[in-house]
Amino acid sequence: MPLLVTSASGLNGDGYGALLAFDHAGELLGAFSNDSRIADPRGLAIEPRQRLLFLNSADRVLALDTSGTVVRDTGVIVGLNPGGGVFGPDGRYYAGLRSARTILALSPDLNRAGEHILPAGVVPFPRGFGFDAAGRLLLASGIGPDGKGDDAILASAPADRTRPRFLVQHDPELSPLDLIVAPNGNVVVSSERPFGAPDAVTSVREYHTESGRLVRVLSAEGLAAFRKPRGLRFGGDGNLYCVAQDEVVAFDFRSGRCLGAIVQLSRLHGQALIFFPD
Repeated sequence: MPLLVTSASGLNGDGYGALLAFDHAGELLGAFSNDSRIADPRGLAIEPRQRLLFLNSADRVLALDTSGTVVRDTGVIVGLNPGGGVFGPDGRYYAGLRSARTILALSPDLNRAGEHILPAGVVPFPRGFGFDAAGRLLLASGIGPDGKGDDAILASAPADRTRPRFLVQHDPELSPLDLIVAPNGNVVVSSERPFGAPDAVTSVREYHTESGRLVRVLSAEGLAAFRKPRGLRFGGDGNLYCVAQDEVVAFDFRSGRCLGAIVQLSRLHGQALIFFPD
């Protein structure tokens, strides 16, 4: 089961602008797909029924099979500028929109126009989102490349997505980059505070799903550089994985202990990662 990582390009520096594959030892296998429609890729998610890999490219959403062949394509979506992507409890694919500052829901066949499920501009800059067991949408609100934004986590109930409320708003050490719902139901985010600073403090922060209380902080403990942490993913082994600048870092989520870098690659500029069955 290879580990796939989206490596950004453009404003994120001299990255690869590709979907890269790594083996179980962390060795680079090359590009998982050489399809020219993959450009400055971001979010990744596996469609639960047909086990297709959905990928956010610069101006479209693609679905790939286990050989890396594109089998579905939305076509160009003007102004898409996507961030992360997840499948929701209703079976639709959700993509974060960084310019419109909302979330787009698409049918999994990718042949119909999507809809915004939150008001445009709902947060200054979306930085990852997920759904909990109750169907609440949890959205990280962070700092954008222009330095504007806030550092908070919002929650919106299925009955009314138009009125999200703050779940986390007053953690002075939080500046979220991605968000995932853990197997225990809590909210987990990667954080870099202050965002973009050379001496930023990086961490993975866990919050109680109902109260928003900070449960614990996971750090690299000197076992990895852990600069510019981005995408989060739980593996089948229960460990938590976070892609960062030039590396992928693993944590034993049960104990909170850092396991070090399982992938090291210069210019990785990783955005999202996933384990994709072959």
